[in-house]
Amino acid sequence: MTQPLQVAVAGLGFGEKVHLPALRGCPGTEPVALWHPRQERLEAACRSAELPGHSTFTALLEDPAVEAVVIATPPGPRFKLACAALEAGKHLMLEKPVALHVEQVRELRRLAIERGLSVAVDFEYRAVPVFQQLQALLRQGVLGDPWLVRFDWLMSSRADPGRAFSWYSQRSEGGGVLGSLGTHAFDTLEWLVGPVRQLSANLSTAIHSRPLTGGQGRFSPVDADDVALLQLDLEAPGGASVPAQLSLSSVTRAGRGCWLEFYGSEATLILGSDNQADYVHGFHLWLARPGESPQPVLPDPALAFARTWADGRIAPVARLHGWWSESVREGRPMLPGLAEGERSQLCYDRALEAAASGLRQKIQN
Repeated sequence: MTQPLQVAVAGLGFGEKVHLPALRGCPGTEPVALWHPRQERLEAACRSAELPGHSTFTALLEDPAVEAVVIATPPGPRFKLACAALEAGKHLMLEKPVALHVEQVRELRRLAIERGLSVAVDFEYRAVPVFQQLQALLRQGVLGDPWLVRFDWLMSSRADPGRAFSWYSQRSEGGGVLGSLGTHAFDTLEWLVGPVRQLSANLSTAIHSRPLTGGQGRFSPVDADDVALLQLDLEAPGGASVPAQLSLSSVTRAGRGCWLEFYGSEATLILGSDNQADYVHGFHLWLARPGESPQPVLPDPALAFARTWADGRIAPVARLHGWWSESVREGRPMLPGLAEGERSQLCYDRALEAAASGLRQKIQN
């Protein structure tokens, strides 16, 4: 059998909670080392995971046991770390947003192609069974002519004004709901329907300051968005223009969760979950023909995960790790990879421009 891909994890938030168990749960990957710039944090994680660690990224890249790196840091340092890893000949899996602007993603694509390296992007909804089932129905033409798409993603994760100030509160560091949820949403819409051709955006900040950790009552201003409302034109297969409405929020108490609605000439498809605690578990799919009420679509057992965890994020990330390891061993491009990451980042950048200017932005190939 092919030896599992030997992977280091850089970043110990999402990296430790999700990527590490996903790597262990995937037959094609094996975690071999950890990296974090704070020694105390690194040592605690290494003890828990029973893995060696490196407090400098150079040392991690020089470790002969490391073939590939998951970079699950905040967005700010991600580009420089990814460049260094590619230049050292390491395959990558990147969290999203991949970088702080699209030119950085294009540079990563250039480096990866030049060195023949596989780079995955963690668009995990592509690996969730019910999303895959929805995509199959759309590709089969169940909808008929697509007329309207509505995507509501209304969460309460940052509705507490007492939640501490962090990079997420700073637009310059890639923070905000447009970066955290919007980059997933852009990729999901392009995967399910087709490329975004135009968009307009309205971004707002509901909670204007947050307490500093250990700041003894001091607060810092927040300039990252926690509400984003967008209107998009999608290009469906065949070239038809499909209007889409995208509503994102991280401050909606008792928000409805994540819901995608597709309206067409022959049917309506609805995919949704009101589970605020786990943004993968809890999704269900419904289909309605003209004149009928929505009926549940039974899950396709062929798409089911071989294993699941209490944290719903781990199973789809493990599936992505499997695709990534196969792309490395077979020498073929990874999907979703940097091409998809670039498209998502381009939509993100244009949404910021649209919100700042008040003008609708066109998006080219």
